[in-house]
Amino acid sequence: MILYDYYRSSAAYRVRIALNLKGLSYQQQSVNLLAAENREAPFLAQNPQGLVPVLQDNGEILSQSLAICEYLDEQYPQSAQLVYGRPVDKANIRRLAQIIACDIHPVDNLRVLKYLQSELNIDEKEKLRWYQHWIAEGFAALEEQLKSIGGDGPYCYGDKPSLADVCLIPQFYNAKRFEMDLREYPSLLEIDRYCNALPEFVRAHPDSQ
Repeated sequence: MILYDYYRSSAAYRVRIALNLKGLSYQQQSVNLLAAENREAPFLAQNPQGLVPVLQDNGEILSQSLAICEYLDEQYPQSAQLVYGRPVDKANIRRLAQIIACDIHPVDNLRVLKYLQSELNIDEKEKLRWYQHWIAEGFAALEEQLKSIGGDGPYCYGDKPSLADVCLIPQFYNAKRFEMDLREYPSLLEIDRYCNALPEFVRAHPDSQ
């Protein structure tokens, strides 16, 4: 199993966490996004979108982090499940994960931020304002969702890590990098603190790459 990733990519970070939680061994192949290696022919042959992560497994080539995580659950059901429980539990896990992966992350990722600066002439201060606005809006909604469906455990949902935690921790890492004041999100702060003490999350952290 080979994971094509970039150490600070939120989407690749998710997959590293997922692989570690499931106890699956994998090789890493770094794709330097800042050097535009993702736009070079060898990588585009793997993923015409030019995005990480890409996972090679048993002759299959997979992209899109949420799709990869769901594949890992189905392909390796004997290991820890990332989406688990009753149908309503699974829907709630996906609901929390998608707030992050589908609503927060896409407007704050590297290619959007680069476009804001290079094509729309947004300066560094305005770029930071853009980033913080969308994080704050998304995290505020997520904090409220956790009050109603998150439960009493140390994770986003239930008493074990799920796809929601896999998505939250990388987004929280980036929020810290972009100087967010996160004190308004006590539930998220506690989940981040708890998860980042677990070895599976530590090994996936950008500083560990």
